[in-house]
Amino acid sequence: MSKNRLTLLLFAITTIAFSQRVEQKADELFALGNYSKAIEAYKALDNPNNVFDKIAKAYIAIGNYGKGLDYYKKATIANPKDAKLKYEYAKLLAKTKNYSDANGLFKTLIESDSLNPNYHYEFGVVIEKQRDTAALDAFKTAFDLDQTHQKAIFKIAKNHLQKREFEKAHQYIDKGLESYANSIELISLKAQTYYHQDFHTHAVVWFNKLLDMGEKSEFIHEKLSLSYAQNSDYEDAIYHRKEALKYNPYDANAMFVIGTYYERLSNFEMAEDFISKSLKLQDVSLSNEYQRLGTIYNRQKKYEKAIKAFQRSLKEDPNNIMSEFFLIRTKDEFYADTDAKIKLYEDFLKKKVKSPFKSFAEMRLKELKQEKFLEQD
Repeated sequence: MSKNRLTLLLFAITTIAFSQRVEQKADELFALGNYSKAIEAYKALDNPNNVFDKIAKAYIAIGNYGKGLDYYKKATIANPKDAKLKYEYAKLLAKTKNYSDANGLFKTLIESDSLNPNYHYEFGVVIEKQRDTAALDAFKTAFDLDQTHQKAIFKIAKNHLQKREFEKAHQYIDKGLESYANSIELISLKAQTYYHQDFHTHAVVWFNKLLDMGEKSEFIHEKLSLSYAQNSDYEDAIYHRKEALKYNPYDANAMFVIGTYYERLSNFEMAEDFISKSLKLQDVSLSNEYQRLGTIYNRQKKYEKAIKAFQRSLKEDPNNIMSEFFLIRTKDEFYADTDAKIKLYEDFLKKKVKSPFKSFAEMRLKELKQEKFLEQD
């Protein structure tokens, strides 16, 4: 071997070794969560084409999905036969709501491997977002290819539940639970299916399973409460409705329902307490809203409508001093009779000695009296 060729070979070996060390260092930075430094290291490689996917993953890790998409696209162009890269790129397109592009890419993947159940499932998710009714067919294809596919089973069972095809929903749910008995999603769906069938005793069992598994939510407690109530188990119904109330302490309807349960138990004192609280929460004054409406009418010089709005505001809250004064001012604009206007302010000043609008009322009354004097001349 000539000296030059040996030198070139040694140089190539050294370059490759150096590049491998840089990539290894970048991989270590990525593994440690130092994603921005990892990106810098990957980009410093002489031939970054081979690590475009790693750069994409690093960008995704720091939440820069735009750059992630850019580098996944570069990776698929550089490696057009790599199905794994296309799959990851398609999933990111779907995640970032680029449904049209994701749709096309998943179709390409299905054409290359029609027996991959997850391609069909992910394609179904995308076209479901596009409101394509063919999504259900895609989920069923995924299930036919893999009858343990939990996500596909959930989608199919949920569709049957929504259509009130309860027996079909149970069939798919039970099939899914055979392979994964602790599926939170399917257990929840099972409970909901029984609930909508009005099989409340069964619904109670399955909703309680969720609680036993550490799943707690307003929805679960509310449905448990309603199911217990249907079986006249009012103490349990009250307990779970109170648990649901912790998520939404100002739920007037929940308080009212608890009151009715106490009534069924002849605990009238507690029934009164909860129903009173419910009514108090529902007794919301609309005084400010009508006041705002009145000012809007005034801006349009629709004084008659403004007067009615301010009157309604005062009916909602007789102590609304702003609405009271706005009413007088509107009548001042609307009435043609100076004497009537004078009486408005005189009556106001007699009743509202400490009103913050007192000085304005006095000044306006003085102007009106002067206008009347000039009219007499």
